[in-house]
Amino acid sequence: MHLTRKAIQERIKEIDVVIELLDARLPGSSANPMLAELTAGKPALKVLNKQDLADPERTALWLAHYNGMPGVRALALDASMTTPAKALVAACQVLAPNRGGMAKPMRVLICGIPNVGKSTLINTLKGKRAAKTGDEAGVTKIEQRITLADDCYLYDTPGVLWPRIIVAKSGYNLAASGAIGKNAFVEEEVALELLDYLRQHYADAVQSRYKISDVASQTDEQLLDGIGRKRGALQSGGRVNLNKAAEIVIHDFRSAAMGRITLETPAQFTQWLVEGQKLDAERQLKKDAIEMARLIRLKKVKRPAQARHSDAREAAANQADSSDDE
Repeated sequence: MHLTRKAIQERIKEIDVVIELLDARLPGSSANPMLAELTAGKPALKVLNKQDLADPERTALWLAHYNGMPGVRALALDASMTTPAKALVAACQVLAPNRGGMAKPMRVLICGIPNVGKSTLINTLKGKRAAKTGDEAGVTKIEQRITLADDCYLYDTPGVLWPRIIVAKSGYNLAASGAIGKNAFVEEEVALELLDYLRQHYADAVQSRYKISDVASQTDEQLLDGIGRKRGALQSGGRVNLNKAAEIVIHDFRSAAMGRITLETPAQFTQWLVEGQKLDAERQLKKDAIEMARLIRLKKVKRPAQARHSDAREAAANQADSSDDE
């Protein structure tokens, strides 16, 4: 992460347009706030990748959301489709109309979280296997420069997640999508969170896939148990292997076996973000207070004046009470 951040900081000075690849199934959660900070002020093209796996109605909402921002354009595509991928170059030219030609070639930085499809997209744009691909997080390891045209250079950097995910739902959605390595989360927990959302927003898709009735009225635990029984994920004594059932649910979401699903709308993500920022601010205040108390105890800093005055007032009050008692 540190090396990728440093590479972007060095490269961004000469970049004309930043392409951020997002997962169309979770556009808000897959937008890296660290990248937003590093690339601030640069024209941005938001690409909602894997749109063939996402809910088309919700994809339209996200495109409208991003296209309403100044200095931003948004496209949705499936990175394996040649014709839509070529539209990226044209979109970059719109965002940076003064760049182009051999005297002023277009310089584009493409970035995104792990396993969002960057390598596949680059190979499509290049027309051959220019970048290594794989259905796992962290395939791209080093920065690459790809010549898309005589006057257009594309710089690719490794996918990276931000240091701390403050939106709880984003963490679960990223894990469900495959952006987080499988050793970094508990499948059962992620599957339960996924089912909790699906039963509220995609009950018909779950019912059709697993032949379970009354999906919306069940808890996520009941659904996971029912799916395990339907799919034969059983242990001795007829008990459901919940980990196996969870793997089935996550796989079916990733492969779109349940249908085209998007796990968040712009309005939902905005609400989650506000709540996450509030909780994070509260945690930081508590952390700062604990650290200040530690430093005071070690006599590395003086007690804040306000605290000293408060102690003095309390001592005076106690003395006055003691005099009255006498």
